[in-house]
Amino acid sequence: MPHTLTKMFLKSNKPVSIRRNVVNLSLPVLLSSLFQRLVSIVDVFLTGGLGASAIAATGLGQLLMTTTMTVFWGLSTGTTVVISHLWGAGRREDAGRTAYTACLFGLVMTAVCALAGSFWGGDIAGLMGAGPDVQELAAEYIRLVFLWMIWTTGLNLISGIMHGVGDTRTPMKAIILVNILHVLIAWPLIYGRFGAPALGVKGAAIAINSSEFVGFTYLFVQAMRKKYISFHQPDFSLFRRIWNVGWPVALERVAQQSGQLFYSSFIIAYGTTAYAAHQIGLSIESLSFMPGAGMGIAAATLMGQSLGAGKLQRARMSHKEALRLAVALMGVMAILFFTAPDFLIGLFSQDPEVIEKGSMFLRLVAFAQVPLAISFVYAGSLRGTGDTFYVFVVTFVAMWGIRVSLSWVASSWLHLSLYMVWGAFLIDWYFRGAAFAWRYHRRDLHEAVL
Repeated sequence: MPHTLTKMFLKSNKPVSIRRNVVNLSLPVLLSSLFQRLVSIVDVFLTGGLGASAIAATGLGQLLMTTTMTVFWGLSTGTTVVISHLWGAGRREDAGRTAYTACLFGLVMTAVCALAGSFWGGDIAGLMGAGPDVQELAAEYIRLVFLWMIWTTGLNLISGIMHGVGDTRTPMKAIILVNILHVLIAWPLIYGRFGAPALGVKGAAIAINSSEFVGFTYLFVQAMRKKYISFHQPDFSLFRRIWNVGWPVALERVAQQSGQLFYSSFIIAYGTTAYAAHQIGLSIESLSFMPGAGMGIAAATLMGQSLGAGKLQRARMSHKEALRLAVALMGVMAILFFTAPDFLIGLFSQDPEVIEKGSMFLRLVAFAQVPLAISFVYAGSLRGTGDTFYVFVVTFVAMWGIRVSLSWVASSWLHLSLYMVWGAFLIDWYFRGAAFAWRYHRRDLHEAVL
């Protein structure tokens, strides 16, 4: 199937055909991202019955894991871009060698991060301002998810390999499998149902580890069966190509997630209830990221394959189709967030104060949806050209120069309301959308072939 999609894409310049290929690639990515995010959302939802401290502890653990995953997203994105260029140029054997080299380096990096996180994750939660009750719960959750994070990084990296060749359906199937197993395992372990012990937050971590192990195993077997990975001696020249593209992505994610850590510390200062509302709002908001993220990955893959094949007009047309679809879908999410925030927050918590604060958060988020769509697709297309350093610079300036700085001034200096601190992210995303669009339209695609 991915071979057929790639051949169809490379043969046609018609807008309808290109739109179909964008949808065929992005829809599975959208669903994969949705179901991948649901793993975290389900944990927040299920631990909600244990109280605000459990929600906050789970959210802190997920935030720390997301921050740690930044380096692996760099590796995965670099692998996707390099493989897409090689695949588009018809160099399938080199693409397989690139995949194998990326897997070996990913394994070493995972071992280092797993040991560090399992030993010191709880201390970091305390440094972020968590109270003793939250820190105790967070430490247990963090230790377990880090100890077995190889399944998380493996899912991410092999998905990146498959995205590079145009196979987005197989990762989608894997993450759906993970979600089904996660729900079946998490609820009994958290609350002690069907004879299982009531492990609380610890049960949520065990459920993530178990379900992701099965998902990773499925994905790895499929990658071997479809010969996406070729076993050879590690090629350091290929790894340099991956990392030349990937290291700015890693720094971009570091800037984004470390900024989120600081930003969250400002929210925690307003109390546990405020942070619980923030975490629930983020979980709901993340659903709106899916269309933009899916279109962004499709734009990066199709851009890479087009440039690898020397088809510059097709690259431009793919970007336009991805942008059009992302804006339309996320515009619908904006309407939903603005008109029904109480209902959405109420699905996660019945606490009146959490619902009140969370509803205001979602209404603010509604105004960020279109700039989010623009940012995702333009950034994806720029990554497909290999222009990842610029994306990093813009992300760093937006997160630290705008969001963190303005939030710090609003909360620590001016002592403004929580809603003013939340409003800083709107300025952040409007700036990113404009900066990415400006760069893309000045980019010479003739110079973008890796």
